Amino acid sequence: MIKNNIEKDIKIKCVEADTTQAALAEKIGKTVQYVNRIVKKDDGVVNKTFIQMMEGLGYDIRLIYEKREDTDNE
Repeated sequence: MIKNNIEKDIKIKCVEADTTQAALAEKIGKTVQYVNRIVKKDDGVVNKTFIQMMEGLGYDIRLIYEKREDTDNE
């Protein structure tokens, strides 16, 4: 099982960075619709097969976010 709610984390990080999903989409070269679909997706961002493989090996998944120091939100 994945321990993070990645979609919620993206929303929170947008708020913390004082940016919108539209600005994020432009920054990464994706459409606003695509970013919105990822954020609202029930299935999640992480590949389902990857999760199944790790669970099959007896692992849960936990992601840690670390702010890069070499960037100022480019």
